[in-house]
Amino acid sequence: MLQKGDKKLIGAWTFYDWANSVYPLVITTAVFPLYYSAVTGGDDKSLSLFGQSITFTQLYTYTLSLSFLIVAFISPILSSIADYMGNKKRFMQFFLYLGSLSVMALYFFESIDTLWVGITFSITASIGFWGSLVFYNAYLPEVAFPEDQDAVSAKGYIKGYIGSVILLLFILSMIMMPDWYGFKESGMASRIAFVIVGVWWLGFAQYTLIHLPYNTHKRKPEKDFIFKGYRELRQVLRELKNQYSLKVFLISFFLFSAGVQTIIALAALFGDKELKLPTSNLIITILVVQLVAVVGAMVFSRISKKIGNIATLKITLVIWILVTFAAYLLPGESPNVNMYFYALGGFLGFVLGATQTIARSTYSKLMPENTVDTATYFSFYDVTEKLAIVLGTATFGALVGITKSMRTSVLVLAIFFFIGLIVLFFMKRTKHVE
Repeated sequence: MLQKGDKKLIGAWTFYDWANSVYPLVITTAVFPLYYSAVTGGDDKSLSLFGQSITFTQLYTYTLSLSFLIVAFISPILSSIADYMGNKKRFMQFFLYLGSLSVMALYFFESIDTLWVGITFSITASIGFWGSLVFYNAYLPEVAFPEDQDAVSAKGYIKGYIGSVILLLFILSMIMMPDWYGFKESGMASRIAFVIVGVWWLGFAQYTLIHLPYNTHKRKPEKDFIFKGYRELRQVLRELKNQYSLKVFLISFFLFSAGVQTIIALAALFGDKELKLPTSNLIITILVVQLVAVVGAMVFSRISKKIGNIATLKITLVIWILVTFAAYLLPGESPNVNMYFYALGGFLGFVLGATQTIARSTYSKLMPENTVDTATYFSFYDVTEKLAIVLGTATFGALVGITKSMRTSVLVLAIFFFIGLIVLFFMKRTKHVE
């Protein structure tokens, strides 16, 4: 078995970012939202749900909210059980299979008549992706030493950005020039893209699964391991009450995650509905975001070594606030709106990778030293993020329904970032993150 700190083990762990990052880029951010919008006909059409008339955009945001709510509910239970039994790998494997196969199943979402296919499998794909990350993130303290975790976390994100961009470039060529590949129209190209994403995710993840350790702490399950999992969870809850810095960080993380993840999920729809940009321009913007994010993750990783994680996060949040205000003010009728959107995507990308990688490594460093319940602790991290996304996407959808515009929703996201920034100023100095 590979030992902690081994380059091959670290490489295998970070390679899962390469495998799974095509899902949030292609499915959550780029292709599926635009394909969904084209199939459903946009906001000029609505449907009745539980006696209420809602737009298809609202339905999409509420679908995201539901999937994240399910993950938030199940992840602390599963991760506490996984920690006690020592089988993080098996749980990770289950969720990545669920996610990748669900993505492939989106191929059968052909028209409004099969809307249930798109809704159902987008929910299960989201559950699979985020569920697998609970256990993936929990491996970080087992594969890298504290002083290396910033760099290792950044390396994972960078691999993810590079891999997902490579695949998105190929998929973009399929959508823009479907005749090159023998498709009659871009809709079929999008459906084939869903299958390709699922195969990519499932196939490349095998390298990670081969090398990640199994049952590092040699735990043996007992008959009442489910109840012990609950007790583990309650114990961590009690421990959090006495960890001031970790609590404050989680509050801030909850607030700015509501903004970050909602923007990632709904940026393409914003460009489509509010700015009326063509699909090719929107996907190009997303590519700009991903490419700049690689640079941003590397730059801010080095900055964090000099000024500390918390100070670095404060800088990124200030930039997020400026980006959201700029998006709110973006003139949709301007002939140069596509260039403005590209520039905005560049600034967003610069802090996107940085915020995610610094937040993950900061939490890892703030965890109690020598804890063996890493999955249980990281379940709190993931539950916090998922509940934040539920808040962000549900708020976004509700405001779209009230105002019939996404601009007000974007402005509210700036408020989330601002309050999250203020909370960080209450952090006490901690040797690992200052």
